[in-house]
Amino acid sequence: QVQLAESGGGLVQAGGSLRLSCVASGRTFSTYPVGWFRQAPGKEREFVARINWSGGTTYYADSVKGRFTISRDNIKSTAYLEMNSLQPDDTAVYYCAAVLRGDWRAPDYWGQGTQVTVSS
Repeated sequence: QVQLAESGGGLVQAGGSLRLSCVASGRTFSTYPVGWFRQAPGKEREFVARINWSGGTTYYADSVKGRFTISRDNIKSTAYLEMNSLQPDDTAVYYCAAVLRGDWRAPDYWGQGTQVTVSS
């Protein structure tokens, strides 16, 4: 079992930055990859970024590449999403996810989400 809790969302102006955190508990954090997804109003949930168990490999959606950075601290059991140059299109609820079975189309565990709102 894995429990995930996101924090760090809020209201920011276009061009600003936010850092999201995802604190994990349960299964040893360093044994599985984690990722971030987001869901905007009226849209389906979409993949944002993911990171492997060691932090050595990352992957990003094209829409955030070069602006967002995913990282993890296995000692603190925490994953981060550093978001820069935010735009109104980045407004969404952001979810942390844990993938234990290797299928990023269906993550095994989700956090409750944190709202990010970018004003123009």
